Amino acid sequence: MTRVLILCTHNSARSQMAEALTRNAARRIGIDLEVYSAGTEATRVKDDAKTVMAELGLGLDTHTSKTLYDVPDPWNFDYVITVCDSAAEACPVYPGKTERLHYPFTDPSGGSLDRWRAVRDQLGIQFDAFVQSLRDGRPVPPSYDDSSAVTVA
Repeated sequence: MTRVLILCTHNSARSQMAEALTRNAARRIGIDLEVYSAGTEATRVKDDAKTVMAELGLGLDTHTSKTLYDVPDPWNFDYVITVCDSAAEACPVYPGKTERLHYPFTDPSGGSLDRWRAVRDQLGIQFDAFVQSLRDGRPVPPSYDDSSAVTVA
């Protein structure tokens, strides 16, 4: 089974949403992925993240913010994907078999629910492409640039 870790700074929003979206995409297309998210620091899962994910039927109510050391077998992942620049800089070195990817997304914190939805939808597009490439045996997308994404206050 392929193991995926999605890493952010606080494991409170982007990484939590990406975890749920990735797990859902894998389930939808029928591939076995073991997906976790973590932060370089643990805080709490933000209410706005829970709200916009619930709109898709993907609840985050049972999710908790955790660090890398709170996930099972933290040094044994096939893919480690950072979703913010701070986490990319703080991410530890992984063994040679682990492929590190950086998909930076705008932090929706402090923005409107429309901004949260925009980031959620951008995460969904990127992680759908990631899962599809795993299923099809194609190289995974190397990075994501959200500079062309819609910005909503």
